[in-house]
Amino acid sequence: MNSMNTIMMEGHVVRDPEFKTTTKGTPLCTFSIGVNRTYKKEDSFAKEVSFFDIETWGKWAELCKDQITKGRGVRIVGRLKQNRWNDDDGKNHSHITILAEHVEFRPVFKKSETDEEEKEANKTFFDAEEESNAAALAEVASEAEVVF
Repeated sequence: MNSMNTIMMEGHVVRDPEFKTTTKGTPLCTFSIGVNRTYKKEDSFAKEVSFFDIETWGKWAELCKDQITKGRGVRIVGRLKQNRWNDDDGKNHSHITILAEHVEFRPVFKKSETDEEEKEANKTFFDAEEESNAAALAEVASEAEVVF
C-alpha cells in the first residue's frame, strides 16, 4: 500500500528560477518560495515566514521558466521528495524539496496600482479567511474582557 504524500502551498517566489536540461533532454526548473503564516501572540499578531525549494520537470519546468520571476505569487500542488547523499567524509546528508505536479501562477498587476490596491488584488481565499478569523478572535477577546 502506498502512503499519502501530497502538499499544497501558496507563496511568493524569492529568487528567479534556475532552468536546465538533463543529459537525457528532460527540462528541470528550480525555484524557492516564501510562505507567510500569521498567528496570535499575546495581544497582537506575529508573522512567520518559511522558505521551500521547489522542483518542476517536463512541461511544468518549461512553463515555470517562462512565467516565474522573483516576487511572483504561485500556488503549488505536489509531493515531498527527500534527497540523500554522503559527503567526501562519509557524513550523511538529507534535503527535502517539493516536487511540484501542478503550478498556478498568480496574476501580475501593473506598476501603476497603489500598494494597497495591489495587496487587495493579490488576496487569496486563505488571506480573506485569515483576516476573518483574526477579526473573530479580536471580537471574542473584547467580549471576554467585558464579561469579566
